Amino acid sequence: MSNLDHWVKGAHQWVDFGLLRIVALLMSLASAGLVVWEPTLFAQAIGGFGPMISPALIWATCAAMIFGVGFVPRRWYWQVFFTPYISLPILAYILFLRLA
Repeated sequence: MSNLDHWVKGAHQWVDFGLLRIVALLMSLASAGLVVWEPTLFAQAIGGFGPMISPALIWATCAAMIFGVGFVPRRWYWQVFFTPYISLPILAYILFLRLA
């Protein structure tokens, strides 16, 4: 294992606990459910599906689902790509827009 691999694993140990995984899984299921159930109402609530928010929503939902089920990618670059440090705040912000 390289030093970069050890660094990425060490950085992700801070968020590797069960309660945060459950919250991430629930948030990703809620966002996916809201998009599937009534996409027009969800789009109106968050300000529309624009060129920035749509890819961010899709990526954050996928990354939170991967983190929430407990899957840990083997390679460090996939761990960085699907990091919960970025995906969870994006998903929380989008869901906050829906509730506000």
